[in-house]
Amino acid sequence: MSKIAIYPGTFDPITFGHIDVIKKSLQLFEKIIVAVSDGENKNYLFDVNERIEIVKKALFLDLKLNKKKIMVIPFTSLTTDLCKRYKSNIILRGLRAVSDFEYEFQLAGMNRKLNNKIETLFLMSDVENQIISSKFVKEIIKLGGDIKKFTTKSTIKSLKQKYE
Repeated sequence: MSKIAIYPGTFDPITFGHIDVIKKSLQLFEKIIVAVSDGENKNYLFDVNERIEIVKKALFLDLKLNKKKIMVIPFTSLTTDLCKRYKSNIILRGLRAVSDFEYEFQLAGMNRKLNNKIETLFLMSDVENQIISSKFVKEIIKLGGDIKKFTTKSTIKSLKQKYE
């Protein structure tokens, strides 16, 4: 099994669901590369540099996770190219509900067609975090709701600053 796994996503913003996947993957791999997508086809609340800082603060400041085991990077390439660059044959993806599965299944199949040495590993977040999505977190904070159960303190601070 690969010692390095790539966890790609938009992380706009990072949630406890994402964090569950990262924590679980740390038990399986020596190093996790959290790859923050900067694709042009998305309408992001935070730009890529802001999202990278938010992820780093959530993981290293709020949660005190091991900086030696997690790297946070931006990317605009194919995920399979990222795997090649970092010598990884594992792509991590989180699953929340059945509705995620069809898209993730197609994505895993396309990645496999691009490079048949790459496997996609699906991890589920803990039950209490399976309903969390970045979209809902942004909507709740925008409407003045409490998101303490969905993301970290520093992420909440960044979101509040964005909506002030």
